[in-house]
Amino acid sequence: MNNNDIKRLSRLTAILIRLQTKHLITASELADRFSVSKRTIYRDIRALEDAGVPILTEEGKGYTLMDGYKIPPVMFTESEANALITAEQLILKNKDASFVKDYTDAINKIKAVLRNNTKHKANLLSNRILSGQNIEENRTSNNLSILQLALTNYNLVKIKYFSPENNQTTERIVEPFAIYTTQENWLLIALCRLRNDYRAFRLDRIENLSVQNQTFEPHRITFEEYIALIEKKC
Repeated sequence: MNNNDIKRLSRLTAILIRLQTKHLITASELADRFSVSKRTIYRDIRALEDAGVPILTEEGKGYTLMDGYKIPPVMFTESEANALITAEQLILKNKDASFVKDYTDAINKIKAVLRNNTKHKANLLSNRILSGQNIEENRTSNNLSILQLALTNYNLVKIKYFSPENNQTTERIVEPFAIYTTQENWLLIALCRLRNDYRAFRLDRIENLSVQNQTFEPHRITFEEYIALIEKKC
């Protein structure tokens, strides 16, 4: 096998992984990602189809894998395992309990598929990395996982929110739009139906929440456009 064959095999594997991790991906995206022509990507897709991979083509939208198709477990390199272990130590210091639990569950599943030698080294590294953030491991919220699901499924959320500025607690129906973190605090960006405007809600100030059965229309604004609006208001 020559260098070109090795490069192509590596690219085909990477394309297969990206197809599993993204709902739709275009030939242009793949060509840019691997620095090849779209014609080369078309050939790669045909090669995967010939190998029995059920790839569906949505005209004008891109490629996707047939529902239910699963790729066999991926073997991580030592460097990739180390990156995951390092991220784990940072996440263990996070203040949202649901996020810590979900990541811990996920990383345990990943550790289970590591080769024995890599697993031993990963456990060694885990005991030798320490984050200086949130030393006391305070947990100030437990709603991040719920809000992530509400955001991706377009569910309305009813929240009881405390505002220290006026020392008031209000009930609101919100449309989750984005989530970001700053200085260990998670914030929910949502369209507040009470104010009819986008608002930022700190998760540690949400006293109670319930995800509603009702859904909302996806927001037309992008996160970049939202940031631009905030900067303009400032």
